Amino acid sequence: MSPCCRPLTIVVQPWFKDHFFNGRVILAAVEIMEILACAVKEIDPAMEPLVMSEASFSKFIEIPPEASALSAQIEYETGDRGQIRIRLLSRIQFKNISRSREHAELTFAAKSPPQPVKRSLAPPQPAPSNAAVEAERIYEELVPFGPSYRTLSGPLHLARHGAWGRLQINGQGSGQDPARTLGSPFPLDGAMHAACVLGQCLTDFVPFPVGFRQRIIHQATKAGAPYRTTVNVVAQTADELVFDLTLIDSEERICETVTGLRMRDISGGRVTPPAWIKKILRRDGG
Repeated sequence: MSPCCRPLTIVVQPWFKDHFFNGRVILAAVEIMEILACAVKEIDPAMEPLVMSEASFSKFIEIPPEASALSAQIEYETGDRGQIRIRLLSRIQFKNISRSREHAELTFAAKSPPQPVKRSLAPPQPAPSNAAVEAERIYEELVPFGPSYRTLSGPLHLARHGAWGRLQINGQGSGQDPARTLGSPFPLDGAMHAACVLGQCLTDFVPFPVGFRQRIIHQATKAGAPYRTTVNVVAQTADELVFDLTLIDSEERICETVTGLRMRDISGGRVTPPAWIKKILRRDGG
């Protein structure tokens, strides 16, 4: 069966413009997943798109300064187990021809995830203070996003095997949105910031998410609620880091897991970590 196509209009929310990289405003991966989950619900209203796999974020979607909406399209196909593989595309106009550019692709499973599990995932006691970075410094020097996406709160504790810290939603993007299919996007985005900071300790590039193996939402996160995250290093090569992320609520329930999060340099070497973050684990012994 050939893939089906539909046009898609992405309404630019005010907080989208707080997410930028190397001088350009770009649509966050967590927002792309929400947009595709809403599209899947329209395709099949019976779907609960809370389990997704084999995600790829291949090209940025840049948001022009005065844009209020973006024109795009989705391409999708349904598998024999009810899963939906969906792609987010845009049209690139050349002088005499237009072509499609793929920005993201992932599969939503037809089966709902299990109920949230209450368990203790308390990390080891934090290392001495020189193996922690305050959130304020992170957002000033390491992940320079605007206020809506500044989700890490307090110190982020770092070790060579992983990181752990608190998350609190702030800024104009924290407003309640009853149409959210996947819950608030900001806690997961903050967990990715934690992985980015840890990656800057371990590599010579600033790692950015380019895909993951699986994301499971056991319990949708809510605006204004406190969470914490643990980040575990799974693998490291010269040009890629792989992490597992967990989001945990105040009652010690696992709300989300992301396994096999792949992060790479997407600046072509133009953006590099500051010297001080490269030394922080070296001083502590990690």
